[in-house]
Amino acid sequence: MFQVMVHCQVPMIGLVMSERGLMSRVLSPKFGGYLTFGILDATKTSASGQPTLEELLDVYNIRCIGPDTKVLGLIANPVKQSKSPILHNKCLQSVGYNAVYLPLLADDLARFLDTYSSPDFSGFSCSLPFKVDAVHCCHEHDAVAKSIGAINTIVRKSDGKLVGYNTDYIGAISAIEDGLGSKDAAMSPLSGRLIVVVGAGGAAKAIAYGAKKKGARVVVANRTYEKAVTLANAVGGQALRLADLENFRPEEGTILANATSLGMYPNVDGTPVPKKALRFYDVVFDAVYAPKVTRLLREAKEHGVKVVSGVEMFVRQAMGQFEHFTGGIEAPESLMREIAAQYT
Repeated sequence: MFQVMVHCQVPMIGLVMSERGLMSRVLSPKFGGYLTFGILDATKTSASGQPTLEELLDVYNIRCIGPDTKVLGLIANPVKQSKSPILHNKCLQSVGYNAVYLPLLADDLARFLDTYSSPDFSGFSCSLPFKVDAVHCCHEHDAVAKSIGAINTIVRKSDGKLVGYNTDYIGAISAIEDGLGSKDAAMSPLSGRLIVVVGAGGAAKAIAYGAKKKGARVVVANRTYEKAVTLANAVGGQALRLADLENFRPEEGTILANATSLGMYPNVDGTPVPKKALRFYDVVFDAVYAPKVTRLLREAKEHGVKVVSGVEMFVRQAMGQFEHFTGGIEAPESLMREIAAQYT
């Protein structure tokens, strides 16, 4: 559609239907579209994927989109629930960076990146279920991403090559460290502790790697035991089946970190660990940030356990992504926290 619009010799309106077609509506002015369409009332859509006029003007800043606007976005499935477009767009606007950030629903990461391979598409965030796949789709990786084996940030270089980074690692680990608290600046509060990581995907890899690097001992629990074994072996840890956590009795001072999507909107009743088992942990961290207080965190708090919200990881990893996307412009942390507090 974009190629047709660019080369069309007469005024053209080009809109693609469904959630996947949202980019055609937002990027219409970039590729020479005569006009686009937004609805006045979100409850009165005539087709899926239609943005509201408020979203077009306030979130996507469509009046400022032009041929030179860079395109960024979150590749995920599902993606509709993400707050990243609101966060990144408002922050990009605040520093005057000419880019727009979109939610990009995809089924196959490699195919998506191959389709949108022009320089216009300059960077991507990667979320579930593509963080591990992204390793194989990038031409280059930074040292951390290569060690973790998962990528959440992709930047396209001027020569077209894709470079992969992982900002989940520092986002999650720094959030957990702050939650633990420590007066010893020379040593991480994770050092010597046991951390139980739930999951074996991209976020779990980042947390397990980071915890190991900070001196923690790692246990990986996953529904598919073989995947837990693979990740545990990679960090010199122990593997458990997810069901084993119901009767697992961790040592004093143990941290529980959920790196699965269980409990994420709209399936807010999901939780990876039974409530009765949570009382044995000192700190419970949940990478899920929507809702801000998941069932896992709520039930842990009911036991008097200290909790760390995924909002902290969300903001901190987004800061790293922002700086990669903009070529080093410092992320507006206070604005990011304000937006996260308002929308999560």
